[in-house]
Amino acid sequence: TDSLELEQRRGITIKSAVVSFAIDDVTVNLIDTPGHPDFIAEVERVLNVLDGAVLVISAVEGVQPQTRVLMRALQRLGVPTLIFVNKIDRRGARYERVLESISERMSPAIVAMGSVRDLGTPTADFTRFGAAEATFAARLADLLAERDDAILAAYVDDETSVPWSRLRGELAAQTRRALVHPVFFGSALTGAGVDSLMTGIAELLPAAERDVDGPVSGTVFKIERGSAGEKIAYVRMFSGTVRTRDRLRFSAEGERKVTAISVFDRGSTEQRGSVSAAEIGKLWGLGEIQIGDAIGDSRTIGDQHHFAPPTLETVVVPRSPEDKGALHVALTQLAEQDPLINVRQDDTRQEISVSLYGEVQKEVIQATLAADYDIDVGFRETTTICIERPIGSGAAVERLRESPNPFLATVGFRIEPATVESGVEFRLEVELGAMPLAFFRAVEDTVRETLQQGIYGWHVTDCTVTMTHSGYLPRQSHAHQRFNKSMSSTGADFRGLTPLVLMSALKQAGTMVHEPIHRFRLEVPPDALGPLLPVLARLRAVPQTPTIRGSSCTLKGDIPAAGVHELRRELPALTRGEGVLECAFDRYERVSGTIPTRRRSDNNPLNREEYLLRVKQGGPFG
Repeated sequence: TDSLELEQRRGITIKSAVVSFAIDDVTVNLIDTPGHPDFIAEVERVLNVLDGAVLVISAVEGVQPQTRVLMRALQRLGVPTLIFVNKIDRRGARYERVLESISERMSPAIVAMGSVRDLGTPTADFTRFGAAEATFAARLADLLAERDDAILAAYVDDETSVPWSRLRGELAAQTRRALVHPVFFGSALTGAGVDSLMTGIAELLPAAERDVDGPVSGTVFKIERGSAGEKIAYVRMFSGTVRTRDRLRFSAEGERKVTAISVFDRGSTEQRGSVSAAEIGKLWGLGEIQIGDAIGDSRTIGDQHHFAPPTLETVVVPRSPEDKGALHVALTQLAEQDPLINVRQDDTRQEISVSLYGEVQKEVIQATLAADYDIDVGFRETTTICIERPIGSGAAVERLRESPNPFLATVGFRIEPATVESGVEFRLEVELGAMPLAFFRAVEDTVRETLQQGIYGWHVTDCTVTMTHSGYLPRQSHAHQRFNKSMSSTGADFRGLTPLVLMSALKQAGTMVHEPIHRFRLEVPPDALGPLLPVLARLRAVPQTPTIRGSSCTLKGDIPAAGVHELRRELPALTRGEGVLECAFDRYERVSGTIPTRRRSDNNPLNREEYLLRVKQGGPFG
């Protein structure tokens, strides 16, 4: 499914791809997702639409850092998961060591489903265990008994009394409940073990219910643009049927008519008049739809976000100045496909920034812009994205027709700290009927937009904003004349005044900048520990006590995100190429020392004179 030129060149999956195939009478819709940590957000969008998963591990490289991140997310969601150890035909492939690593670093609830012969050679093959394998049956019974009292009782009475059919049935039941994870081995290149894996998928993973006549319910997990620039939504249907020309509601305000449908079926997509429960389809005509939108009835999924937001940022620079306008359009369309790209435009400096998970994403953005939009770009140095949190309470108000307020609106706010990871909560302390609902919406939308850049330029979060005052002038005009904006409040008045009042309240409250902290795990040779510790100290890492087992030393701890790239760069030389680093975002922590700032890209409501000048230059009150 890796059809992009960059995917083939680098040998990694970048974009999720869908293919449908049959295993006997079972139809399987496969969504191939990336494994590289820089594209973890691409995986997140898919997790919520899965019935089951196959996690692929290399028999040569073994369990990688990103593999553990994926496994934790699958376990958190309760997604039934099989493990496929690929590349058994490659030199250096291992069997027992990989199983030990999976058990130690991912989950002890695993069972190898067969044996491998000629490991590490082109003739390597996988043979699935059967009822005649007494050792396997005993190991399987032991694993299943830990999670089923009936199996345990029968096993304790007589280890040989649990029939094979019961063990096989209980294995399927516990796999479908995400309690155990069968492990298959094989080679995607030679086809060895693939048939056994396919059989395992059909036998062990749960099949979706097909309620084609139920209420329409689906989730959009991918967006792409067609050859004519039209938006195409990939949707997994959970129940009901969507037909061409149906009008679909997919957000609080979004409703559009489906103009065309294609469905994934038996290796290709077919143009059809409908897409039904348990199918994956592509829908045309839904111009404003976004990734994560529910089609029809929303489905309760639990924790929607399994991965941290990107913690890096870079400025994208077109090689040709004439491409600046086209670059913004192109990046905006790419952000539709990956909302976490988070495009920021600085009109004053004529710069565009994007958010990143890692350096490889730069290469992908660069290649995509060149191939799809014919725009050649470069990048500035990557920087860390911090956040701001209020440290106290602050309040401010500006009233209609009272100096220095030039807007035909009254707005007052109180801002207070909230619990960590609670985001921004907007509340009303005024009557909802005190002014038109559209004005309240304009205020709330502007509050959230303004808090994207706090006192130090970072996104302000974990706070409660309460609107304490409101006021407006109703529609008026001079006698026998049309509606007069100079005598009546408009949404622009509230959008113009809100940033000034909100930032006044925020300055009174004060904020503290927090930087992203990653949890790391290092495996290095014991003799590399001496040279490594000073480097960790320089990068402000806080290591725990190392653990030495044989020829390997394990070191865990915390490190600021700003130091992760440098640690990855220096690690090979410090450990003779033997060091293995796992890193994952853990939390935000208050910055000590010099407070980092980010240049503003808004109208700068912290400077009243500058702000009013920019707003007026942009039109009457914005």
